[in-house]
Amino acid sequence: NVKETDILALFRITPQPGVDPVEAAAAVAGESSTATWTVVWTDLLTACDIYRAKAYRVDPVPGTSDQFFAYIAYECDLFEEGSLANLTASIIGNVFGFKAVKALRLEDMRIPYAYLKTFQGPATGVVVERERLDKFGRPLLGATVKPKLGLSGKNYGRVVYEGLTGGLDFLKDDENINSQPFMRWKERFLYCMEGVNRAAAATGEVKGSYLNITAATMEQMYERAEYAHAIGSVIVMIDLVIGYTAIQSMAIWARKYEMILHLHRAGNSTYARQKNHGINFRVICKWMRMCGVDHIHAGTVVGKLEGDPLMVKGFYNSLLLTHLQINLAEGLFFDMDWAALRKCVPVASGGIHCGQM
Repeated sequence: NVKETDILALFRITPQPGVDPVEAAAAVAGESSTATWTVVWTDLLTACDIYRAKAYRVDPVPGTSDQFFAYIAYECDLFEEGSLANLTASIIGNVFGFKAVKALRLEDMRIPYAYLKTFQGPATGVVVERERLDKFGRPLLGATVKPKLGLSGKNYGRVVYEGLTGGLDFLKDDENINSQPFMRWKERFLYCMEGVNRAAAATGEVKGSYLNITAATMEQMYERAEYAHAIGSVIVMIDLVIGYTAIQSMAIWARKYEMILHLHRAGNSTYARQKNHGINFRVICKWMRMCGVDHIHAGTVVGKLEGDPLMVKGFYNSLLLTHLQINLAEGLFFDMDWAALRKCVPVASGGIHCGQM
């Protein structure tokens, strides 16, 4: 029986030829919890009936002949409280290289109320961000400084000023602008904030520029974040590639210092784009809301990056709703209460312009 406190995962399984789909589902459940490649005597010392994950339902995927949806339930006590690194080490740790399956994709998860409550959630949230910016009833409008690489600090700040006085709420660094020889981070931060402050004075509005604090070590990231805070920035930015532990750490810092935290989903398509293997982006959306980011690039139906309209709507709903209901058209397979975690702003990004609106 599935319990309210169980963590539920939905995998799309493509078994190897000759492998029974139910056996493949059971193997995935075992490998991602207590089982290993052979029988061990220490199983007798463990309450395996409690701790072993259970594949409780296997359905064929409509329109395919060799793919199956496997629903797997995990005991909540299998996971360390408030640790996305530990959750993912189990759920996606070993199973994706499993011989019994030709391909495996994590399509959706239901995180129970009890486990969600051990996470901070978004540092600022949609409501508080709008209050800080004093902007309501419309989308927030932003753009990325281009060319993303090669500008000097002064010219970079000039782009920020021109964009903000032209009507944008935000400018932003791109994912790969950190601290290169042509423009070091401190130089960029200072020129950006000069542009922000001048634009705010000229327009009478609260303005901002996402300062990318992504760096090689946590110590460097904290140094850059604290400098951004000291010179008056309202927002900092990180890349998904820094890892779940670093993201959670920066979210805790952002709440402490009352900074908005923007996440660029750099690298996500390496595992989210394939339809039969990897991780669906809606799962990343849920994980990042738990981690505590305030913004995440969630795709757009138009623009330069791929996106199915209903699928993208499902991503947005995962970030914005307080309670998710089953909606198969949007790819939402579970009811899920967000346990009062704040809302996360989905950012429509990737080659979008006013001609498409």
